[in-house]
Amino acid sequence: MYKFSEMVFYGFMVKVLHMPRALLKSRFPDTWSLQLRLIGLIVFAGLVFIPSRPSLARVFFETAIPSKGLTSKSFVAKAVALSGKAVVTIETQRRVRSRGSTGLPPGFFVDPYLNRFFERNGLGVPRSRVETSQGSGVIFDSKGLVLTNAHVVANIDRLTVGLPDGRRVSGRVLGQDSLTDLAVVRLDGSGQWPVAPLGDSDKLEVGDWAIAVGNPYGLENTVTLGIVSNLSRNVAQLGISGKRLDFIQTDAAINPGNSGGPLLNAAGEVIGINTLVRTGPGAGLGFAIPINRARDIANQLVERGRASHPVVGISLSPVPSVGGTRKNLTGAVVRFVVPGGPAARGGIQVQDIILTVGGRSIKGPSDVVSAINQHEVGKPLDFVLKRGTRKVDLIIYPVEMEQMRRVKN
Repeated sequence: MYKFSEMVFYGFMVKVLHMPRALLKSRFPDTWSLQLRLIGLIVFAGLVFIPSRPSLARVFFETAIPSKGLTSKSFVAKAVALSGKAVVTIETQRRVRSRGSTGLPPGFFVDPYLNRFFERNGLGVPRSRVETSQGSGVIFDSKGLVLTNAHVVANIDRLTVGLPDGRRVSGRVLGQDSLTDLAVVRLDGSGQWPVAPLGDSDKLEVGDWAIAVGNPYGLENTVTLGIVSNLSRNVAQLGISGKRLDFIQTDAAINPGNSGGPLLNAAGEVIGINTLVRTGPGAGLGFAIPINRARDIANQLVERGRASHPVVGISLSPVPSVGGTRKNLTGAVVRFVVPGGPAARGGIQVQDIILTVGGRSIKGPSDVVSAINQHEVGKPLDFVLKRGTRKVDLIIYPVEMEQMRRVKN
């Protein structure tokens, strides 16, 4: 049995430890409030770790430090256990030719005798070397289909895929799309391929857990944890041009080599494909392609070897603020219309404010791009505009981006 004085002191210190700071300061001087807490912790640390008093330790931890719901395995471990086996390492090789500066024409070195002559004299002789690189990917289909970044497999001669179970297999690129930085690789041979479940990126909210898995710096199966910091981060805000992407922003560490690996939610489902890390000012910010967009592009690459990118031929900007505030401002202002393009033929004019596209309300320019991206080329798309004081309903027929480039030229 414990002494009565011990139990009284124990009850007093538990009460102090649980007491709100404001109440503690009102009952005890400022100089004593912190000291009381420290004294209590030190005394009870001694009581807790005395072997002859296991019951007191149990009582303390059950009352002073509630442990309801805590387990030895975190949700991160469970999430990685679900999808981690499908995260692969992609090793690539490509041959790079280099030439010294001799001032001689390229065809001069076709003659093997001249090659040997210049080599002996240490002059610039054409040489080639094999450049190796590494990235990450995730198996999303039991047929051995791997989703990764286009920049991971661009201009390569050979690729090898390493699985977490130790298998190493060759693969080939089925298709890649530079505009969205996505590619699909098919694993050679047949086998029981682990598959990561794909989630729904449209259900994400800022503050949700984000788990990045990949092989940064060649360190396989590296896991980092963060949260979703922002949704629909437009590439233009990052100073990137020539891409059609809206990113998921996260503070989970994404390092070189993580490219192409999955971003998971707390349930272990893939919600994004890691693609970019911000260096220099703003370092520590990572970006991933939403999985709903990646899934659509991947399906097109598997079926046709290329992805479709519908456009209507307009440039947009947010609706200008009124009185210094942007509260309740919605829509996107048309700043430029490509002559002869779908928008021009359909009647869209500069200074029109786009309110809805395909029945979807528009909050800003990125919503217009997203609505057009999800529509098929050549199919009618409804636009509701505000022109001056009146509303205008128009039907626009998007075309393929390549066709729009020909119109511009």
